[in-house]
Amino acid sequence: MIRRNRKKRAKAVPLGVKILVFFAAFAGGVVSKFAIVPSWTKDYRAAQKDETGTLKTDLSYGDGEANKFDLYLPKDDTKECYGLVVYLHAGGFTSGDKAGDKDILSWLCSKRYVACGINYTLRTETNNASVLSQSNEIKAAIPKVIKEAEKDGYRIDKMAIAGGSAGHTLAMLYAYRDADEAPVPVVLTFGAVGPSCFYTEDWDNYGLDADSEESRQAAAELFGAMLGEKLTAEEIKSGAYIEKMKPISAAAWITPDAPPTVAAYGAHDRVQPFKASLRLKTALEENGIDHQYFVCSHSGHGLQNDNAVQKQWMEAIEEYLDKYMPL
Repeated sequence: MIRRNRKKRAKAVPLGVKILVFFAAFAGGVVSKFAIVPSWTKDYRAAQKDETGTLKTDLSYGDGEANKFDLYLPKDDTKECYGLVVYLHAGGFTSGDKAGDKDILSWLCSKRYVACGINYTLRTETNNASVLSQSNEIKAAIPKVIKEAEKDGYRIDKMAIAGGSAGHTLAMLYAYRDADEAPVPVVLTFGAVGPSCFYTEDWDNYGLDADSEESRQAAAELFGAMLGEKLTAEEIKSGAYIEKMKPISAAAWITPDAPPTVAAYGAHDRVQPFKASLRLKTALEENGIDHQYFVCSHSGHGLQNDNAVQKQWMEAIEEYLDKYMPL
């Protein structure tokens, strides 16, 4: 990771290296992966057992190899309607799997929600997968998830969508950008440390804020890779890139009709720049969205140094689930 000292401005990551640096760092900084798991987290983890419900794995929603989802159906199948909670996995858009979120998905199922983890096509050296293409896969998956649940007798009347890191970005895009096309109302989104917007001045830890041709070319390459579309240094210089990045800039889609939100970010995040998350907070405030925004003031991308704040964040998630998806 490139650091900036007080006397010397960070240089843009060299071309051909910057994308690898970003995606590798993002994958390595997956949220909520701790060497020592805090004791309170046991309240938000559950093992999938017969008394919890039924787990259906690797259900297809598309033709792609990764187009699979896992569905967690609660034991109580007597309710007239159920809330659906989708949780999208972390991994820097290049790694990760829905199976890695089994604990939190089982916990949600134990609370009598229909829960779902969705895989999406990961970016590799041999494909052009992007944040945009991944978000469109999630959009295509949701109707299939709801149809599958209803086939088993669980009628869905509302949903929440959430995730960590890369999954948080994809969850916000669905909640803010695509909710109008959702089969059921999207009433809540929650997660942590997902990029919500792309302004070069915020991404100074990668040197993208520098007024130089090298920096502008680096920004064009990195942002273009995430968008899945070629950007030019001239578009970076003129500011035209901002509108082009809107399809993957979740904060840009927030309106007064956006769903309630619970989010957490690390003040020392060197992967997803903390300054970028402040634009998300501003957009939520300016549009009057019921939200809670937590800052882990001693932590980076993993939120690992603020145990008390993390606990407050999870308590807020449970509070908002109870409020907007009452059982």
